[in-house]
Amino acid sequence: MFDLRPVGYVIGLLVATLGFTMLASLAADLVEGNGHWPVFMESAIVTMLTGGLLALACANGVGEGLTLRQTFLLTSLVWLTLPVFGAIPFVMGATNASLTDAFFEAMSGLTTTGATVFSGLEALPAGIKMWRGTLQWLGGIGIVVVAMVFLPELRVGGMQIFRTEGFDTSGKILPRAGQIASRISVIYVGLTMACALTYSAFGMATFDAIVHAMTTLSTGGMANSDASMSYYGEAVHYAASFYMILAALPFVRYVQILGGTAKPLLQDTQVHAFFMIIFICVMLITAWVWGREGEITEIAFRESLFNVVSIISGTGYASADYMTWGTFPVVMFFFIGLIGGCAGSTACSVKVFRYQLLFASIKSQIRQIHSPHGVFTPRYQGRPVSEEVLNSVMAFFVAFFLTLGLFAVLLGLTGLDFITSVSGAATAIANVGPGLGSEIGPSGNFAGLNDTAKWILALAMFVGRLEMMAVLVLFTRGFWRS
Repeated sequence: MFDLRPVGYVIGLLVATLGFTMLASLAADLVEGNGHWPVFMESAIVTMLTGGLLALACANGVGEGLTLRQTFLLTSLVWLTLPVFGAIPFVMGATNASLTDAFFEAMSGLTTTGATVFSGLEALPAGIKMWRGTLQWLGGIGIVVVAMVFLPELRVGGMQIFRTEGFDTSGKILPRAGQIASRISVIYVGLTMACALTYSAFGMATFDAIVHAMTTLSTGGMANSDASMSYYGEAVHYAASFYMILAALPFVRYVQILGGTAKPLLQDTQVHAFFMIIFICVMLITAWVWGREGEITEIAFRESLFNVVSIISGTGYASADYMTWGTFPVVMFFFIGLIGGCAGSTACSVKVFRYQLLFASIKSQIRQIHSPHGVFTPRYQGRPVSEEVLNSVMAFFVAFFLTLGLFAVLLGLTGLDFITSVSGAATAIANVGPGLGSEIGPSGNFAGLNDTAKWILALAMFVGRLEMMAVLVLFTRGFWRS
Protein backbone atom coordinates (compact mmCIF):
# COMPACT_ATOMS: atom_id res chain seq x y z
CA MET A 1 0.00 0.00 0.00
CA PHE A 2 1.18 3.52 -0.84
CA ASP A 3 2.17 5.11 2.50
CA LEU A 4 1.26 8.81 2.46
CA ARG A 5 2.45 9.54 6.00
CA PRO A 6 6.02 10.58 5.10
CA VAL A 7 4.61 12.95 2.48
CA GLY A 8 2.06 14.36 4.94
CA TYR A 9 4.74 14.84 7.58
CA VAL A 10 6.97 16.96 5.33
CA ILE A 11 4.03 18.96 4.00
CA GLY A 12 2.85 19.59 7.56
CA LEU A 13 6.25 20.96 8.54
CA LEU A 14 6.37 23.20 5.48
CA VAL A 15 2.84 24.51 6.10
CA ALA A 16 3.76 25.30 9.71
CA THR A 17 6.90 27.08 8.50
CA LEU A 18 4.81 29.11 6.06
CA GLY A 19 2.59 30.16 8.97
CA PHE A 20 5.64 31.25 10.94
CA THR A 21 6.81 33.49 8.07
CA MET A 22 3.49 35.37 8.28
CA LEU A 23 4.82 36.99 11.44
CA ALA A 24 7.10 39.18 9.30
CA SER A 25 4.02 40.65 7.60
CA LEU A 26 2.38 41.05 11.01
CA ALA A 27 5.41 43.04 12.14
CA ALA A 28 5.28 45.20 9.01
CA ASP A 29 1.67 46.15 9.75
CA LEU A 30 2.52 46.88 13.40
CA VAL A 31 5.39 49.17 12.37
CA GLU A 32 3.16 50.98 9.88
CA GLY A 33 0.40 51.25 12.49
CA ASN A 34 -2.40 50.55 10.01
CA GLY A 35 -4.41 48.21 12.25
CA HIS A 36 -4.29 45.27 9.82
CA TRP A 37 -1.94 43.09 11.89
CA PRO A 38 -4.72 40.84 13.36
CA VAL A 39 -5.24 39.39 9.85
CA PHE A 40 -1.75 37.92 9.89
CA MET A 41 -2.01 36.86 13.52
CA GLU A 42 -5.14 34.83 12.76
CA SER A 43 -3.74 33.51 9.48
CA ALA A 44 -0.50 32.46 11.18
CA ILE A 45 -2.30 30.65 13.98
CA VAL A 46 -4.54 28.73 11.56
CA THR A 47 -1.65 27.83 9.29
CA MET A 48 0.79 26.80 12.01
CA LEU A 49 -1.81 24.75 13.88
CA THR A 50 -2.94 22.95 10.72
CA GLY A 51 0.60 22.22 9.64
CA GLY A 52 1.69 21.16 13.12
CA LEU A 53 -1.26 18.81 13.59
CA LEU A 54 -0.69 17.25 10.15
CA ALA A 55 2.98 16.68 10.95
CA LEU A 56 2.13 15.12 14.33
CA ALA A 57 -0.52 12.88 12.80
CA CYS A 58 1.96 11.56 10.23
CA ALA A 59 5.07 11.45 12.42
CA ASN A 60 4.72 7.73 13.17
CA GLY A 61 5.19 6.92 9.47
CA VAL A 62 8.48 8.71 9.01
CA GLY A 63 11.33 6.42 7.99
CA GLU A 64 14.87 7.00 6.89
CA GLY A 65 13.94 8.44 3.52
CA LEU A 66 11.34 8.87 0.80
CA THR A 67 10.69 6.40 -1.98
CA LEU A 68 10.72 7.59 -5.58
CA ARG A 69 6.91 7.67 -5.73
CA GLN A 70 6.68 9.55 -2.45
CA THR A 71 9.20 12.10 -3.74
CA PHE A 72 7.19 12.70 -6.92
CA LEU A 73 4.00 13.15 -4.91
CA LEU A 74 5.64 15.40 -2.33
CA THR A 75 7.19 17.65 -4.98
CA SER A 76 3.78 18.25 -6.57
CA LEU A 77 1.63 18.46 -3.44
CA VAL A 78 3.86 21.07 -1.82
CA TRP A 79 3.19 23.52 -4.66
CA LEU A 80 -0.55 22.83 -4.44
CA THR A 81 -0.89 22.94 -0.65
CA LEU A 82 1.16 26.00 0.22
CA PRO A 83 -0.79 28.37 -2.09
CA VAL A 84 -4.00 27.37 -0.32
CA PHE A 85 -2.65 28.62 3.01
CA GLY A 86 -0.77 31.46 1.35
CA ALA A 87 -4.11 32.74 0.04
CA ILE A 88 -5.66 33.15 3.52
CA PRO A 89 -4.28 36.68 4.21
CA PHE A 90 -5.54 37.87 0.82
CA VAL A 91 -9.07 36.67 1.60
CA MET A 92 -9.12 38.00 5.17
CA GLY A 93 -7.01 41.12 4.60
CA ALA A 94 -7.45 44.53 3.03
CA THR A 95 -7.70 43.11 -0.49
CA ASN A 96 -10.91 41.22 0.40
CA ALA A 97 -10.05 38.96 -2.51
CA SER A 98 -12.31 36.21 -3.72
CA LEU A 99 -11.08 32.63 -3.34
CA THR A 100 -10.17 32.61 -7.04
CA ASP A 101 -8.13 35.82 -6.90
CA ALA A 102 -6.48 34.91 -3.60
CA PHE A 103 -5.39 31.47 -4.83
CA PHE A 104 -4.20 32.94 -8.15
CA GLU A 105 -2.08 35.54 -6.34
CA ALA A 106 -0.63 32.98 -3.91
CA MET A 107 0.15 30.49 -6.70
CA SER A 108 1.71 33.28 -8.76
CA GLY A 109 3.81 34.26 -5.77
CA LEU A 110 5.07 30.83 -4.75
CA THR A 111 5.80 29.78 -8.34
CA THR A 112 7.60 33.15 -8.77
CA THR A 113 5.46 33.89 -11.82
CA GLY A 114 4.68 37.43 -10.71
CA ALA A 115 1.33 37.83 -12.48
CA THR A 116 -1.04 39.78 -10.26
CA VAL A 117 -4.77 40.39 -9.99
CA PHE A 118 -4.41 43.33 -7.61
CA SER A 119 -4.53 47.02 -8.58
CA GLY A 120 -3.77 50.08 -6.48
CA LEU A 121 -0.71 48.38 -5.00
CA GLU A 122 0.62 51.63 -3.53
CA ALA A 123 -2.42 51.85 -1.22
CA LEU A 124 -2.17 48.29 0.12
CA PRO A 125 -1.10 47.80 3.75
CA ALA A 126 2.56 47.06 4.36
CA GLY A 127 1.71 43.55 5.57
CA ILE A 128 0.13 42.54 2.27
CA LYS A 129 3.07 43.93 0.31
CA MET A 130 5.48 42.07 2.58
CA TRP A 131 3.44 38.87 2.22
CA ARG A 132 3.54 39.04 -1.58
CA GLY A 133 7.32 39.46 -1.39
CA THR A 134 7.66 36.68 1.18
CA LEU A 135 5.72 34.21 -0.97
CA GLN A 136 8.01 34.89 -3.91
CA TRP A 137 11.15 34.74 -1.81
CA LEU A 138 10.15 31.37 -0.34
CA GLY A 139 9.21 30.09 -3.80
CA GLY A 140 12.61 31.14 -5.14
CA ILE A 141 14.70 29.27 -2.59
CA GLY A 142 12.24 26.36 -2.78
CA ILE A 143 12.71 25.86 -6.50
CA VAL A 144 16.51 26.07 -6.25
CA VAL A 145 16.49 23.25 -3.71
CA VAL A 146 13.99 21.24 -5.77
CA ALA A 147 16.09 21.74 -8.91
CA MET A 148 19.34 20.69 -7.25
CA VAL A 149 18.04 17.92 -4.97
CA PHE A 150 14.84 16.40 -6.34
CA LEU A 151 14.62 16.91 -10.12
CA PRO A 152 18.01 15.29 -10.88
CA GLU A 153 17.02 12.24 -8.84
CA LEU A 154 13.61 12.12 -10.52
CA ARG A 155 15.27 12.38 -13.95
CA VAL A 156 12.98 15.21 -15.01
CA GLY A 157 13.66 16.88 -18.34
CA GLY A 158 17.35 16.00 -18.54
CA MET A 159 18.12 17.31 -15.04
CA GLN A 160 19.80 13.98 -14.30
CA ILE A 161 22.79 15.34 -16.17
CA PHE A 162 23.59 17.30 -13.01
CA ARG A 163 23.87 14.20 -10.82
CA THR A 164 26.44 12.26 -12.82
CA GLU A 165 30.02 12.16 -11.63
CA GLY A 166 31.20 13.26 -15.07
CA PHE A 167 30.01 16.79 -14.37
CA ASP A 168 31.42 19.07 -11.69
CA THR A 169 28.13 19.89 -10.01
CA SER A 170 26.34 19.44 -6.71
CA GLY A 171 26.68 15.67 -6.58
CA LYS A 172 30.45 15.95 -6.07
CA ILE A 173 30.56 19.02 -3.83
CA LEU A 174 27.61 18.44 -1.55
CA PRO A 175 26.65 14.80 -1.41
CA ARG A 176 23.76 15.30 1.00
CA ALA A 177 20.54 17.20 0.33
CA GLY A 178 20.69 18.95 3.70
CA GLN A 179 24.07 20.41 2.87
CA ILE A 180 22.84 21.62 -0.50
CA ALA A 181 19.82 23.30 1.03
CA SER A 182 21.69 24.92 3.92
CA ARG A 183 24.62 26.30 1.93
CA ILE A 184 22.49 27.57 -0.92
CA SER A 185 20.13 29.17 1.62
CA VAL A 186 23.02 31.10 3.17
CA ILE A 187 24.02 32.40 -0.25
CA TYR A 188 20.41 33.24 -1.10
CA VAL A 189 19.97 35.23 2.10
CA GLY A 190 23.30 37.00 1.57
CA LEU A 191 22.43 38.04 -1.98
CA THR A 192 19.01 39.25 -0.86
CA MET A 193 20.56 41.42 1.84
CA ALA A 194 23.11 42.83 -0.60
CA CYS A 195 20.35 43.63 -3.10
CA ALA A 196 18.25 45.37 -0.42
CA LEU A 197 21.21 47.49 0.66
CA THR A 198 21.95 48.41 -2.96
CA TYR A 199 18.36 49.44 -3.62
CA SER A 200 18.33 51.48 -0.43
CA ALA A 201 21.58 53.21 -1.39
CA PHE A 202 20.08 54.10 -4.78
CA GLY A 203 17.07 55.86 -3.30
CA MET A 204 14.45 53.23 -2.48
CA ALA A 205 12.66 53.50 0.86
CA THR A 206 13.90 50.81 3.26
CA PHE A 207 10.67 48.82 3.21
CA ASP A 208 10.43 48.90 -0.59
CA ALA A 209 14.09 47.92 -0.85
CA ILE A 210 13.51 44.81 1.30
CA VAL A 211 10.41 43.67 -0.58
CA HIS A 212 11.90 44.32 -4.01
CA ALA A 213 15.11 42.54 -3.04
CA MET A 214 13.03 39.46 -2.18
CA THR A 215 11.15 39.58 -5.48
CA THR A 216 14.36 40.25 -7.45
CA LEU A 217 16.47 37.38 -6.11
CA SER A 218 13.52 35.01 -6.47
CA THR A 219 13.07 36.28 -10.07
CA GLY A 220 9.43 36.76 -9.10
CA GLY A 221 8.81 40.37 -10.08
CA MET A 222 5.93 41.41 -7.82
CA ALA A 223 6.37 45.12 -7.15
CA ASN A 224 4.89 47.54 -4.61
CA SER A 225 3.59 49.84 -7.34
CA ASP A 226 1.25 49.40 -10.30
CA ALA A 227 3.99 51.05 -12.37
CA SER A 228 6.39 48.20 -11.45
CA MET A 229 10.03 49.33 -11.69
CA SER A 230 9.27 52.35 -13.88
CA TYR A 231 8.41 54.01 -10.57
CA TYR A 232 12.14 54.12 -9.74
CA GLY A 233 15.17 55.79 -11.28
CA GLU A 234 17.90 54.64 -13.63
CA ALA A 235 20.34 53.54 -10.90
CA VAL A 236 17.75 51.11 -9.55
CA HIS A 237 17.17 49.74 -13.07
CA TYR A 238 20.86 48.93 -13.51
CA ALA A 239 21.06 47.43 -10.02
CA ALA A 240 17.98 45.29 -10.63
CA SER A 241 19.42 44.06 -13.94
CA PHE A 242 22.62 43.02 -12.15
CA TYR A 243 20.85 41.09 -9.40
CA MET A 244 18.36 39.46 -11.77
CA ILE A 245 21.32 38.10 -13.73
CA LEU A 246 22.93 36.82 -10.53
CA ALA A 247 19.68 35.08 -9.58
CA ALA A 248 19.46 33.39 -12.99
CA LEU A 249 22.92 31.78 -12.68
CA PRO A 250 23.49 28.33 -11.10
CA PHE A 251 23.59 28.73 -7.33
CA VAL A 252 25.89 25.74 -6.99
CA ARG A 253 28.57 27.82 -8.71
CA TYR A 254 28.35 30.34 -5.86
CA VAL A 255 28.93 27.48 -3.43
CA GLN A 256 32.06 26.62 -5.38
CA ILE A 257 33.22 30.24 -5.33
CA LEU A 258 32.86 30.28 -1.54
CA GLY A 259 34.83 27.04 -1.54
CA GLY A 260 37.72 28.88 -3.14
CA THR A 261 37.34 28.45 -6.90
CA ALA A 262 35.53 30.44 -9.58
CA LYS A 263 36.79 28.18 -12.36
CA PRO A 264 33.57 26.09 -12.70
CA LEU A 265 31.50 29.28 -13.13
CA LEU A 266 33.89 30.72 -15.69
CA GLN A 267 33.94 27.45 -17.64
CA ASP A 268 30.19 26.74 -17.47
CA THR A 269 28.92 26.69 -21.06
CA GLN A 270 25.31 27.43 -20.08
CA VAL A 271 26.51 30.59 -18.35
CA HIS A 272 28.41 31.59 -21.51
CA ALA A 273 25.31 30.96 -23.64
CA PHE A 274 23.07 32.86 -21.20
CA PHE A 275 25.25 35.98 -21.38
CA MET A 276 25.55 35.71 -25.14
CA ILE A 277 21.77 35.57 -25.56
CA ILE A 278 21.34 38.62 -23.33
CA PHE A 279 24.04 40.56 -25.22
CA ILE A 280 22.60 39.80 -28.66
CA CYS A 281 19.00 40.57 -27.64
CA VAL A 282 19.92 43.83 -25.89
CA MET A 283 21.96 45.02 -28.87
CA LEU A 284 19.22 44.14 -31.38
CA ILE A 285 16.42 45.77 -29.42
CA THR A 286 18.52 48.83 -28.57
CA ALA A 287 19.42 49.29 -32.24
CA TRP A 288 15.75 48.88 -33.18
CA VAL A 289 14.64 51.54 -30.68
CA TRP A 290 17.43 53.91 -31.75
CA GLY A 291 16.40 53.53 -35.37
CA ARG A 292 12.73 53.98 -34.51
CA GLU A 293 13.36 57.13 -32.45
CA GLY A 294 16.00 58.51 -34.79
CA GLU A 295 18.54 59.19 -32.05
CA ILE A 296 21.01 57.35 -29.85
CA THR A 297 20.01 57.60 -26.18
CA GLU A 298 21.10 55.96 -22.92
CA ILE A 299 17.51 55.35 -21.90
CA ALA A 300 16.90 53.09 -24.90
CA PHE A 301 19.86 50.91 -23.92
CA ARG A 302 18.86 50.86 -20.25
CA GLU A 303 15.25 49.92 -20.91
CA SER A 304 16.31 47.28 -23.42
CA LEU A 305 18.80 45.79 -20.95
CA PHE A 306 16.38 45.86 -18.02
CA ASN A 307 13.42 44.34 -19.84
CA VAL A 308 15.45 41.69 -21.70
CA VAL A 309 17.01 40.53 -18.42
CA SER A 310 13.65 40.70 -16.65
CA ILE A 311 11.89 38.53 -19.25
CA ILE A 312 14.63 35.98 -19.91
CA SER A 313 15.17 35.44 -16.18
CA GLY A 314 11.42 35.11 -15.68
CA THR A 315 11.32 38.00 -13.19
CA GLY A 316 8.67 39.95 -15.05
CA TYR A 317 9.43 43.47 -13.84
CA ALA A 318 8.72 46.22 -16.37
CA SER A 319 10.45 49.59 -16.64
CA ALA A 320 8.48 50.60 -19.75
CA ASP A 321 5.54 49.48 -21.86
CA TYR A 322 7.48 47.61 -24.54
CA MET A 323 4.21 46.91 -26.38
CA THR A 324 4.68 50.42 -27.84
CA TRP A 325 8.17 49.67 -29.22
CA GLY A 326 6.92 47.93 -32.34
CA THR A 327 6.40 44.36 -33.52
CA PHE A 328 10.02 43.17 -33.54
CA PRO A 329 10.78 43.74 -29.82
CA VAL A 330 7.40 42.28 -28.79
CA VAL A 331 8.03 39.08 -30.76
CA MET A 332 11.55 38.86 -29.35
CA PHE A 333 10.30 39.29 -25.78
CA PHE A 334 7.80 36.49 -26.35
CA PHE A 335 10.47 34.04 -27.47
CA ILE A 336 13.18 34.92 -24.96
CA GLY A 337 10.59 34.29 -22.26
CA LEU A 338 10.56 30.70 -23.49
CA ILE A 339 14.34 30.37 -23.02
CA GLY A 340 14.83 31.11 -19.34
CA GLY A 341 17.95 31.17 -17.21
CA CYS A 342 20.38 28.50 -16.05
CA ALA A 343 19.56 25.22 -14.33
CA GLY A 344 19.83 25.39 -10.55
CA SER A 345 18.84 29.06 -10.38
CA THR A 346 15.61 30.78 -9.35
CA ALA A 347 14.90 31.49 -13.03
CA CYS A 348 12.16 29.56 -14.78
CA SER A 349 11.03 28.50 -18.27
CA VAL A 350 12.81 25.86 -20.42
CA LYS A 351 16.39 26.68 -19.29
CA VAL A 352 19.45 27.33 -21.43
CA PHE A 353 21.07 23.91 -20.99
CA ARG A 354 18.13 22.13 -22.64
CA TYR A 355 18.50 24.22 -25.78
CA GLN A 356 22.23 23.46 -25.77
CA LEU A 357 21.50 19.73 -25.56
CA LEU A 358 18.85 20.05 -28.28
CA PHE A 359 21.29 21.79 -30.64
CA ALA A 360 24.04 19.31 -29.79
CA SER A 361 21.69 16.46 -30.72
CA ILE A 362 20.68 18.17 -33.97
CA LYS A 363 24.33 18.78 -34.84
CA SER A 364 25.13 15.14 -34.20
CA GLN A 365 22.24 13.99 -36.39
CA ILE A 366 23.29 16.26 -39.25
CA ARG A 367 26.85 14.94 -39.09
CA GLN A 368 25.50 11.38 -39.01
CA ILE A 369 23.50 12.03 -42.18
CA HIS A 370 26.54 13.54 -43.87
CA SER A 371 28.80 10.65 -42.79
CA PRO A 372 26.62 7.54 -42.26
CA HIS A 373 29.52 5.35 -41.14
CA GLY A 374 30.81 7.79 -38.55
CA VAL A 375 30.06 7.74 -34.84
CA PHE A 376 28.98 11.13 -33.52
CA THR A 377 28.03 11.56 -29.88
CA PRO A 378 26.43 14.78 -28.61
CA ARG A 379 28.57 16.47 -26.02
CA TYR A 380 27.89 18.94 -23.22
CA GLN A 381 30.64 20.74 -21.29
CA GLY A 382 33.04 18.71 -23.45
CA ARG A 383 31.71 15.36 -22.24
CA PRO A 384 29.46 12.83 -24.00
CA VAL A 385 25.75 12.91 -23.21
CA SER A 386 23.88 9.66 -22.67
CA GLU A 387 20.88 8.59 -24.73
CA GLU A 388 18.76 8.65 -21.58
CA VAL A 389 19.45 12.35 -21.01
CA LEU A 390 18.75 13.27 -24.64
CA ASN A 391 15.48 11.33 -24.65
CA SER A 392 14.46 13.04 -21.44
CA VAL A 393 15.20 16.48 -22.90
CA MET A 394 13.30 15.74 -26.12
CA ALA A 395 10.32 14.49 -24.10
CA PHE A 396 10.42 17.70 -22.08
CA PHE A 397 10.32 19.90 -25.20
CA VAL A 398 7.40 17.96 -26.63
CA ALA A 399 5.52 18.07 -23.33
CA PHE A 400 6.27 21.77 -22.84
CA PHE A 401 4.95 22.97 -26.18
CA LEU A 402 2.00 20.55 -26.26
CA THR A 403 1.01 21.72 -22.78
CA LEU A 404 1.41 25.35 -23.84
CA GLY A 405 -0.88 24.71 -26.80
CA LEU A 406 -3.44 22.93 -24.63
CA PHE A 407 -3.62 25.79 -22.11
CA ALA A 408 -3.83 28.35 -24.93
CA VAL A 409 -6.83 26.48 -26.37
CA LEU A 410 -8.46 26.25 -22.94
CA LEU A 411 -8.00 29.99 -22.40
CA GLY A 412 -9.44 30.67 -25.84
CA LEU A 413 -12.52 28.64 -24.90
CA THR A 414 -13.13 31.02 -21.98
CA GLY A 415 -13.58 33.88 -24.45
CA LEU A 416 -10.11 35.43 -24.44
CA ASP A 417 -8.66 36.72 -27.70
CA PHE A 418 -5.82 34.94 -29.52
CA ILE A 419 -2.94 37.13 -28.28
CA THR A 420 -4.13 37.03 -24.68
CA SER A 421 -4.69 33.26 -24.79
CA VAL A 422 -1.34 32.35 -26.31
CA SER A 423 0.78 34.83 -24.38
CA GLY A 424 -1.14 34.09 -21.16
CA ALA A 425 -0.49 30.36 -21.53
CA ALA A 426 3.17 31.00 -22.37
CA THR A 427 3.81 33.39 -19.50
CA ALA A 428 2.10 31.06 -17.01
CA ILE A 429 3.84 27.88 -18.21
CA ALA A 430 7.20 29.68 -18.30
CA ASN A 431 6.45 31.53 -15.01
CA VAL A 432 7.46 34.87 -16.54
CA GLY A 433 4.67 37.20 -15.35
CA PRO A 434 3.42 39.72 -17.91
CA GLY A 435 1.88 38.54 -21.15
CA LEU A 436 1.22 40.49 -24.32
CA GLY A 437 -1.59 42.84 -25.26
CA SER A 438 -3.31 45.71 -23.50
CA GLU A 439 -4.94 43.56 -20.82
CA ILE A 440 -2.19 41.31 -19.44
CA GLY A 441 0.80 43.11 -20.98
CA PRO A 442 3.50 45.02 -19.06
CA SER A 443 1.14 47.93 -18.40
CA GLY A 444 -1.81 45.78 -17.29
CA ASN A 445 -2.61 42.87 -14.96
CA PHE A 446 -4.76 39.76 -14.79
CA ALA A 447 -7.63 41.25 -12.75
CA GLY A 448 -10.00 41.58 -15.71
CA LEU A 449 -9.88 37.90 -16.69
CA ASN A 450 -12.82 35.68 -15.86
CA ASP A 451 -12.56 33.20 -12.97
CA THR A 452 -12.28 30.17 -15.23
CA ALA A 453 -9.29 31.69 -17.03
CA LYS A 454 -7.62 32.48 -13.71
CA TRP A 455 -7.96 28.88 -12.50
CA ILE A 456 -6.56 27.63 -15.81
CA LEU A 457 -3.61 30.01 -15.52
CA ALA A 458 -3.00 29.00 -11.88
CA LEU A 459 -2.84 25.36 -12.98
CA ALA A 460 -0.46 26.30 -15.79
CA MET A 461 1.85 28.10 -13.32
CA PHE A 462 1.91 24.99 -11.13
CA VAL A 463 2.66 22.63 -14.02
CA GLY A 464 5.32 24.93 -15.47
CA ARG A 465 7.12 25.52 -12.18
CA LEU A 466 7.59 21.78 -11.64
CA GLU A 467 8.81 21.37 -15.23
CA MET A 468 5.87 19.37 -16.56
CA MET A 469 7.07 15.80 -16.25
CA ALA A 470 7.04 15.71 -12.43
CA VAL A 471 3.32 16.53 -12.56
CA LEU A 472 2.33 14.46 -15.60
CA VAL A 473 3.73 11.27 -14.08
CA LEU A 474 1.06 11.48 -11.36
CA PHE A 475 -1.62 10.93 -14.00
CA THR A 476 -0.23 7.59 -15.13
CA ARG A 477 -1.88 4.41 -13.88
CA GLY A 478 1.44 2.74 -13.20
CA PHE A 479 2.42 5.41 -10.66
CA TRP A 480 -0.39 4.44 -8.29
CA ARG A 481 0.07 0.68 -8.52
CA SER A 482 1.39 -0.99 -5.40
